[in-house]
Amino acid sequence: MKKREWLIVILPLLATWAVDRVTKIWATGITQLESHGPLHFVLHHNHGAMLGLFSDLPSVLRIVSLSTGGAFLLCTYALIQYLLPIKSLVLRSGLSILIGGILGNVTDRILWGYVVDFIVVGTPSLSSPAFNLADALQWLGYALIVYAIIREGELLWPENNTRKQYWVNMSFQLKYCFLLMAVGLGLTLICLVFSYTYMRVTIQELVGNNVFLLNKFLVPFVITFVIICVAFCAMLFAVGRLISHRIVGPLYAFERFLKDSLDGKPTQQLKLRAGDEFKYLEELADQVNERLQQIKKERTVNVIEFSENDET
Repeated sequence: MKKREWLIVILPLLATWAVDRVTKIWATGITQLESHGPLHFVLHHNHGAMLGLFSDLPSVLRIVSLSTGGAFLLCTYALIQYLLPIKSLVLRSGLSILIGGILGNVTDRILWGYVVDFIVVGTPSLSSPAFNLADALQWLGYALIVYAIIREGELLWPENNTRKQYWVNMSFQLKYCFLLMAVGLGLTLICLVFSYTYMRVTIQELVGNNVFLLNKFLVPFVITFVIICVAFCAMLFAVGRLISHRIVGPLYAFERFLKDSLDGKPTQQLKLRAGDEFKYLEELADQVNERLQQIKKERTVNVIEFSENDET
């Protein structure tokens, strides 16, 4: 995509995050219930996830895991934007709004340890749970994503653009996947050692060598870190398979094209999948095909001339 189109895609993420921050800073000044018809404003601190989920977990496990989960989703968002085979500004913008809303709540947890909710819709007898603008905008992002998938599903998964083999060159692709996982494991190991030792030393400086408090904070931290590490490695393996497929697939298709051409079999125009690497191979295959056709014509002309000369 062009730079201007990337700006259109990234701008909704920044705008969603900024609007959410401004409204939450305003909401922290609410001291009592404010009603405007069915719309009510009341300050509420949500220590869990959506609709208060996980609020009963220990604070270390809850805040760290939910905040890190937001960072994990941000990395996933960047990978999806890179791997999407079509432009689809509606789909990409929907993803940006969704992630912008999630990051708004993640920012709350990082800064305050809880999410600020301040909007309630309904009547005293029947009303919605408290939510914020980031939550509402996330549903707009979901709607745009669903709309784009329904409208552009054929472009995302065209029937004539599917490679039946997921493992075109298994040895190379597995090597590529495990290399990515090894890099990911190395980075997470460095982060684990640093963060674990930093937290342990900090707790010991504050409360001394209290085994109970150390286990209370460090055990949930290690468990959460291991879960995130496993999820991160699984994502790296899946991404490695996709990227290696885009690398090996064009080479495999070009190799088949050359073999068919050399064997004298009728060859069709080489057409790679959307998002494949080495797109220049399509043009190179056309040049090879034209050259082979030219050689074939020259040989036919030479055979005819030789036959005529032989008859005379």
